[in-house]
Amino acid sequence: MSLKYQIVPVTSFAQNCSIVWCDETMKGVVIDPGGDVKQLEMLIQELNVEIVNILLTHGHLDHVGGTQPLAAGLNVAVIGPHKADNFWLQGLEGQSKMFGFPLTEAFEPQQWLVDGDVVKFGNQEMAVYHTPGHTPGHVVFYSKDAQLTFVGDVLFAGGIGRTDFPQGDHATLIASIKSKLWPLGNDVEFVPGHGPMSTFGRERRTNPFVADEMPLY
Repeated sequence: MSLKYQIVPVTSFAQNCSIVWCDETMKGVVIDPGGDVKQLEMLIQELNVEIVNILLTHGHLDHVGGTQPLAAGLNVAVIGPHKADNFWLQGLEGQSKMFGFPLTEAFEPQQWLVDGDVVKFGNQEMAVYHTPGHTPGHVVFYSKDAQLTFVGDVLFAGGIGRTDFPQGDHATLIASIKSKLWPLGNDVEFVPGHGPMSTFGRERRTNPFVADEMPLY
């Protein structure tokens, strides 16, 4: 069995929405549907994936803007992020005005996530890690089988998430990256919220914000 995924950049922010599924059962999830819902629905249909949940890494509009219409269209529950991001979800109307997005109404997920939770679809499961700093309630999703992590806006190829938003904190973000992501292993690939994929090992060697000159082995 294996985990399959397809990354779909959505909205003017080119946010990486991911459709992730179990190739044995064709059951899957959508991570961070920020917008372009019709495009996502068509692709889900083409891939012939049965979406069972929508997962959110954090409450920023470019990651959650399409959540409500997609959840309604697919008749599925929304899971995540951590409850500390509720103020972002409650402020979506203001966010959409500020960024010139279509009006996005406030919502709450059917389930908040905490560190140590596991989300399952088909024969696959992903571990949940609470990784505050970019936002206080940010979470990431890690598949041990696939050696793959969906990290939202915590870490990018060559960069890290912004911390100048309300309740963002630079030191907290660095601590999240080093204490939660690095121990997963240097070979683990990650899908960031924007831009190309990378591995934790590559970022530990070359990322100017978090490189720690790890020993190569």
